[in-house]
Amino acid sequence: MNIGDAARLSGLPAKTIRYYEDIGLLTPLRTANGYRSYRDSDLHKLTFLGRARALGFTIEDCRALLALYADRSRASAEVKRIAEGHLDEIARKMAELAAMRATLTELVDACAGDNRPDCPILQGIAGLPKACASG
Repeated sequence: MNIGDAARLSGLPAKTIRYYEDIGLLTPLRTANGYRSYRDSDLHKLTFLGRARALGFTIEDCRALLALYADRSRASAEVKRIAEGHLDEIARKMAELAAMRATLTELVDACAGDNRPDCPILQGIAGLPKACASG
């Protein structure tokens, strides 16, 4: 199948598929005229990569997971280690987002949103203390 078919069937843009080839995650066959020719196994890898990326795994995690998927003598402990590491990263990002939300909520609540020039949101972003802030 050609790249258009692979893109349609995998749900990934052709540009992403070419990128995965460029970084060595996928090696499609080449026809005599140089066109890419995707096999069912390539489509399976693309679907795997699409799902792994949708879960937020990094490219390097995807590389490791693909290698483990292909290795029938793998230890599931290694797969679990990668997934747990990713869960830890998600938890860290969620804590950062919660802190950002709390700070922004505080700034928005402090802003009158009227026609006056003083703005606690801008002062907070600038890192100015509320008592010492000047317009």
